[in-house]
Amino acid sequence: MTDLTTDGVDTTPEPPVEPVPTDALTDTAAEAATEAPTEDSGDGPAARAEEATDLTGLEQEGDVAADYLEVLLDIADLDGDIDMDVEGSRAAVSLVGGDLSRLVGPNGVVLEALQELTRLAVLRETGTRSRLMLDVDGFRARRRDTLTQQGRDAAAKVKETGEPVRLAPMTPFERKVVHDAVAAEGLTSESEGEEPHRRVVVRPV
Repeated sequence: MTDLTTDGVDTTPEPPVEPVPTDALTDTAAEAATEAPTEDSGDGPAARAEEATDLTGLEQEGDVAADYLEVLLDIADLDGDIDMDVEGSRAAVSLVGGDLSRLVGPNGVVLEALQELTRLAVLRETGTRSRLMLDVDGFRARRRDTLTQQGRDAAAKVKETGEPVRLAPMTPFERKVVHDAVAAEGLTSESEGEEPHRRVVVRPV
């Protein structure tokens, strides 16, 4: 094919750049990609202004999520308080008090769905994709402790046998907790399979 030029300047349109789907990354790589610092990171005024802007945006996400969840609690005729915080680069919202077990469901499946709905509500209101973390009645906090120990146990078994250990399928949140626990034990781990059957594999060094 002959390139089109105008006055010696190449005007051939460049091919579009195909985005790389997040699923093509490992869980740890995807997490790192979303939390990577910008080139302007530092302690200067520009960095502080950017940090303040990010914090304001996360607080706005929390406010939108709280409004959405308050309406949901009213519709479901459930009693509960809503706590909002910012943890690292995420807005964190927790529902506490009352009998909220219906919003958790078996193995947290209802909680995962509710979190996605809350993120969609934030996206609709702000126009920005949210990484907001939702917890109900401390379920995620308790689950984090369990998964951390599970990751340590798997790492100990790999060290003892020298063989890889495959864990049960988990959600992205759960896999990230296990990856962190395994890394703290000095071993490597990766995720394999497709959702909802994606699982962590702990490997010897």
